Amino acid sequence: MPAQPTRAQPSPAISRLWDISPPVHAGSPVFPGDTAYRQQWSATLGPGCPVNVSAITLSPHVGAHADAPLHYDAAGAPIGDLSLEPFLGPCRVIHAIGRGPLIEWDHVAHAIDARLPPRVLVRTYERMPVDRWDGALAAYAPSTITRLADLGVLLIGIDTASIDPADSKTLDSHQVIRQRGLRVLENLVLDDVPEGDYELIALPLKLTTADASPVRAVLRALA
Repeated sequence: MPAQPTRAQPSPAISRLWDISPPVHAGSPVFPGDTAYRQQWSATLGPGCPVNVSAITLSPHVGAHADAPLHYDAAGAPIGDLSLEPFLGPCRVIHAIGRGPLIEWDHVAHAIDARLPPRVLVRTYERMPVDRWDGALAAYAPSTITRLADLGVLLIGIDTASIDPADSKTLDSHQVIRQRGLRVLENLVLDDVPEGDYELIALPLKLTTADASPVRAVLRALA
């Protein structure tokens, strides 16, 4: 198993930047039955070869990722067709640590006011398990998403692998996302991010037929 990486920390050299993406490697946890990360070398440095080139295989839901409507709607758009606007701009980090299994409105109401940005990320873990699958992950209550949408929120995020319980077969929170046209980020690492407002940068790849995309999600302190 690779050595555990340093947790997300603000970098004073880069305008107080928080990296909220978990590491991606062969030991990264995946939803049971999903495709784990795998890397093979197609070419390696040596006599007659001037470069290293690898091939990777992975689910687009490994690590920090953005879901596309295609993930939960047979007629939904793939990730490459989505506007980038929801994935870039002011956001609010709200702590609801240890309040699962569902994040209810009462768990986030303390951080809701008239200046709520259109992006909301909820921290549920004291320490996000970057090295193991958590079948008891916390998820959003569908009613919480509905109320956030009513307030003009365009994107919600969470530090677990899903906005629905891991054993859900109806994906009620994903269906609210579908009905209200919201975007979603999952598997974020918010361990060291204080509650408050930031600039979110979490752009998905332009994968024209995919149901999701990995993102390198970061938060930047607002000026």
